[in-house]
Amino acid sequence: MREIGHFIGGKPVAGKSGRTSNVYNPATGEVQATVALASVEEIRAAVENAKAAQPKWAATNPQRRARVFFKFVELLNKHMDELATMLSKEHGKTVEDSKGDIIRGLEVCEFVCGIPHLQKGEFTEGAGPAIDMYSIRQPVGVGAGITPFNFPAMIPMWMFAPAIACGNAFILKPSERDPSLPIRLAELMIEAGLPAGILNVVNGDKAAVDAILTDPDIAAVSFVGSTPIARYVYGTAAMNGKRAQCFGGAKNHMIIMPDADLDQAVNALMGAGYGSAGERCMAVSVAVPVGEETANRLVEKLVPKIESLRIGPYTDDKADLGPLVTKDAYNRVNGLIDRGVEEGAKLVVDGRGFKLQGYEDGYFVGGTLFDHVKPEMDIYKTEIFGPVLSVVRAKNYEEALDLPMKHEYGNGVAIYTRDGDAARDFASRINIGMIGVNVPIPVPLAYHSFGGWKASSFGDLNQHGTDSIKFWTRTKTITARWPSGIKDGAEFVMPTMK
Repeated sequence: MREIGHFIGGKPVAGKSGRTSNVYNPATGEVQATVALASVEEIRAAVENAKAAQPKWAATNPQRRARVFFKFVELLNKHMDELATMLSKEHGKTVEDSKGDIIRGLEVCEFVCGIPHLQKGEFTEGAGPAIDMYSIRQPVGVGAGITPFNFPAMIPMWMFAPAIACGNAFILKPSERDPSLPIRLAELMIEAGLPAGILNVVNGDKAAVDAILTDPDIAAVSFVGSTPIARYVYGTAAMNGKRAQCFGGAKNHMIIMPDADLDQAVNALMGAGYGSAGERCMAVSVAVPVGEETANRLVEKLVPKIESLRIGPYTDDKADLGPLVTKDAYNRVNGLIDRGVEEGAKLVVDGRGFKLQGYEDGYFVGGTLFDHVKPEMDIYKTEIFGPVLSVVRAKNYEEALDLPMKHEYGNGVAIYTRDGDAARDFASRINIGMIGVNVPIPVPLAYHSFGGWKASSFGDLNQHGTDSIKFWTRTKTITARWPSGIKDGAEFVMPTMK
């Protein structure tokens, strides 16, 4: 049985706590490896390595830091097939989907290759009499990232790339469900020229999370996961004097206006609702057709496409989606489908009981479609995180707009329409962090920032883009005056520009 440990001080190390967790093959239900769960002492060892290595890395000029990421991007492209297969084996998503996972992380690494420009401060000559004033952005020191199972390449890179490019050292605590790829990324960073100790990967569970949140030498924490845990991480980090950015759950709506190109909207819903088996925080899980005619035509077009979804293991290069990540996830999604039926929603396509020949013990759930879902139902309020799409019918635009406005979550939302006025009004009024106009999954590109509103996000600064540079640095402002500009005698009043 393969044993997965940690990556500390520039090399793989075995776990010492004596505690492990199983890593499953989601397509078969079989255990394929065990992963070590770190103790407080092991977290501390990683922090000490990071703390010792960080000052020299921070003193490395930003151009040389950027060169590490230029080389890392080159290595990611070189090893793309290997990395995607490694990811798919543990997560279950298709290899092409895994490549997309890696590429969206790679793009943030490309963005931080511009760190010599991104980390520049500001300068004002003659801010006062013989006074110059300037600001500089310095690294926070040691940062940490706690990442989820659904994007084991993208989200770690969203965190560690800007943090390290800014001159910080980093502790990554990935999901214990698919831990192999993050360690491989750390190995490639070393190959790219990163000094040992700057990127450490420590696997673990809540004990490791709590050790990170309370360690006095960790200055900043980034988190992606469920909203209850995001609240916990944010609150605990704040109580321990750390800055934190924490991203939680989502319930993303797509509004389909009567004038929309319905074929485009249906194709968008298929990819955004069922891609990666719905295990995406930006998945569209609620379709909101405006008007009965739009709703009837939408459902009529969706049904045959959902019924023809090809579901299979990652080794099937024709599969549209794979299994869910664990047995617990499988049971939870099936339970929520049961709950939707109990609540009175119309189950149009039922994905329960899906079995694939040769993979009968895999965690597969077929594409599922509910119609006539109401806002008070659990399947509407809850983030299902599976291949389940709910249709909530709206009588008019204002009723459709009201649904995402009132929902607890505020991650992403989309509108499909040909009407520029409607799209502009929608983008202006909606209280959601990321908006798509005829774009189903509006994840911003690397040079803009990713983040939701309401219960989907906790903290003032988002991931990647210029927000990430601000998050992983502190601003220091210097006011300087040299002897030739200093008057004789003491000044006892508050200095002003009068």
